Amino acid sequence: MGEASTDQYSAGEQGLGYIYQPRFALLRLLQLPESTSVLIEKDDDLDFIDKDGVKTLASLKHKGVGDRLTDLSTDFWKSVRIWLARYNRDGRSEASLRFFLFSTGTVSNTSFLRRFLPEPPAEDEDAVSLSQLAADALAKSESKLIGEIAVEFHKLNDDEKDDFLSRIVIFDGGPRIEDVPSIIKDQHMRSIRRENRDAIFERLEGWWNDTIVNLLVGKRADAIVGYEISDKLSAFSEEYKSDNLPITFRGKVPAGEIDADNDPRLFVVQLREIGIASNRIRNAILDYYRAFEQRSSWARQNLLVSGEMEEYEDRLVDEWSRYRDVVFEELDTESADSVLLEAGKALYQWADLESGNSSTLRIRERVTEPYVVRGGFHILANNRPLPRIYWHPRFLSRVGQLLGAAE
Repeated sequence: MGEASTDQYSAGEQGLGYIYQPRFALLRLLQLPESTSVLIEKDDDLDFIDKDGVKTLASLKHKGVGDRLTDLSTDFWKSVRIWLARYNRDGRSEASLRFFLFSTGTVSNTSFLRRFLPEPPAEDEDAVSLSQLAADALAKSESKLIGEIAVEFHKLNDDEKDDFLSRIVIFDGGPRIEDVPSIIKDQHMRSIRRENRDAIFERLEGWWNDTIVNLLVGKRADAIVGYEISDKLSAFSEEYKSDNLPITFRGKVPAGEIDADNDPRLFVVQLREIGIASNRIRNAILDYYRAFEQRSSWARQNLLVSGEMEEYEDRLVDEWSRYRDVVFEELDTESADSVLLEAGKALYQWADLESGNSSTLRIRERVTEPYVVRGGFHILANNRPLPRIYWHPRFLSRVGQLLGAAE
């Protein structure tokens, strides 16, 4: 067996490189005009297209700490090979292309690649041309790969060589993958309250990664435009205003299987007691799960003010009790079981289908997601030892017996 590689960056940095692409694309698109769009893994790692149709092919290199670009760095010349192919395809000097190399490494002080930096060092009037420096570097290499690139490069005439090389810019010393989130939060989320930036960035990047995946697997064909990020960031930040709360569990389901017929929780027992069908009980279990998890998320992010949830539950109980009094008004000790059952169903129907439309039942003015209200009722109906909300008129008098049978 051969010896194990001692290069600590060989696998790790390559793996990071794939993850780096979408994260860097998000940062870069935030830095560019909103009309700029991006594609991933199209003509290069990233393709940026401006409003005038000029395309910038960007190669990304996430390198080990201390890595340097030299005259014969394969990172540079592999990118050149890609760029030459696109340059030839699009008509050479007629092409609307630019070529950027973004690297976390730095260009060596002794390399001619310094001439590709955004601010290259001052050169003498008699400085050797870039095309000559490139040709000299290519001639020094015995690498088969670089030899093949040299052949393609020398198929260009002198003017085309100068034109091609003039389109290349190297941005060295770029941010490492772990630094990108703090850069985005510090430089592009300054209008958002500091205490909410982590949560909003997490949601933004989650949406962004889903969008990138859809692009890669073909569910989305169009490039992602910068204003989409602005719109999404604005929408997320709106949810963290004083009259709103973020809704992050819409459509989510619990990990385990939902068993509406045998679930022993008190709120489910209550629904079975008034004869609610299994499919509706399943919906109630989903509402309970989403509301419970949503509350936990708000609490973890410290989005609720002191006593806010308790005050909200009191409001739910108050509204429920008012409607209960109306529905149960004609009942007495002689009421038949069928009448009691229908009264319980009517009370639950109000909570299930009508309560979500009431602005008085919102925890905050702009929180209109129905599962917050419906799930809130189920959480209160699940309170032990006695529920704060019930549906069957006689439920409280026989709750012990029913729970004993359920358990």
